[in-house]
Amino acid sequence: MKSKIDFVLDFFSYGLKGGAKYYTWLGILALFILPWAYGSYQQLVAKGMIVAGYTDQISWAIYEGNFVFLVGVAAAAVTVVFPYYVYHYKPLKNVVLIGEMLAITAVIMVILFILFHMGRPDRLWHLIPIIGIFNWPNSMLTWDILVLNGYLGLNIICGFYSMYKRYTGQPLNEKFYMTFVYISIVWALSIHTVTAFLMNTMPTRPMWFHSLMPIKFISTAFAGGPALIIVALLTVRKNTKLEIPDEAINLLSQIVVWCLGIALFLILSEVVTELYPSTEHSFQLKYAMFGMFGLTKMAPWMWASYIMMIGSFILLLIPSVRKNYTILPIICVTLFIGIWIDKGLALVIPGMIPSPIGEFSEYTPTWIEIFIVAGNWAIGFMIFTILAKGAIGVMLGDVLHPSAVGKKVAHH
Repeated sequence: MKSKIDFVLDFFSYGLKGGAKYYTWLGILALFILPWAYGSYQQLVAKGMIVAGYTDQISWAIYEGNFVFLVGVAAAAVTVVFPYYVYHYKPLKNVVLIGEMLAITAVIMVILFILFHMGRPDRLWHLIPIIGIFNWPNSMLTWDILVLNGYLGLNIICGFYSMYKRYTGQPLNEKFYMTFVYISIVWALSIHTVTAFLMNTMPTRPMWFHSLMPIKFISTAFAGGPALIIVALLTVRKNTKLEIPDEAINLLSQIVVWCLGIALFLILSEVVTELYPSTEHSFQLKYAMFGMFGLTKMAPWMWASYIMMIGSFILLLIPSVRKNYTILPIICVTLFIGIWIDKGLALVIPGMIPSPIGEFSEYTPTWIEIFIVAGNWAIGFMIFTILAKGAIGVMLGDVLHPSAVGKKVAHH
């Protein structure tokens, strides 16, 4: 038990140490915490959801958009786990743990956004089995709770078990470890599939009510998530001694471009299917793309996301651009933002407009919501920075138990 406590203390001590550049980054993120705390107090304690821009017509908006997007970021860890453990692609050796730290961070952020979406998280106990009414398997929401918490647990077990064994210089229990790895690979697909089912099982929301939703979610997740991992890896390679081979980044950029191509094809299929016959079921997509009855707030966002995704796709199709590590992170950030808009703002919010009884009512986030969203993202980046820094310390051998000094144990 003492070695486990030592591991936790050493891991986070290393994760919190760094140079001026590191502390500047954490300091910038910390600046978002004060307005976040103010917004959290106003919504969760003082006034409730009245401080948000939600209405009777629009009950899902910016919190849910971020929730849906971040589930995809969490699922995207499988794009490094699967090639490494199933196909034994060795260049990803130092990437797997960073991917798992990103998955843990993304699920924590998902939980944060869900808590703000609830309005009254103090009533969460109603969902706890036995003392509340969990309503499983009838409620799709309970499926989402199970798969998200299960995925968080799997990544914590896989990531921290592997690091603990490195820390103590002990060999892995292959049977135990690989069982959880294979379960986590399948589970990664389930979390985003169930999130898609949470939305596309609503016949009153025509924009969501189609069978393309799960595969569209998976394809955009496997484009946006690896794009963020690429930016993280290039940053790690520039600022630490950890070896990240070009082959690892090249593989991820190929995954990004082909999954993005599939996603764009599915988006085009959806647009043609909805707009060609142009029935009343296409009102939500029409509103999102062109506006209706003079209401056009979402149209600029929708077209911005299309331009970002299509532009990124065209550039990434060119091998010389994909392998230019100066331009690549800029394209990846642009793509990441484009998918965030498409999957979050431009999917969730227009899906609520018009309402099931045909009411058109636009949504504008309040400053409280903006403070909370920015703060949640800042908290997420802080968590990921510290977890990734600690993982790098373990991989470099800087975080090591005294009893492990001098030991040479092969690990995955």
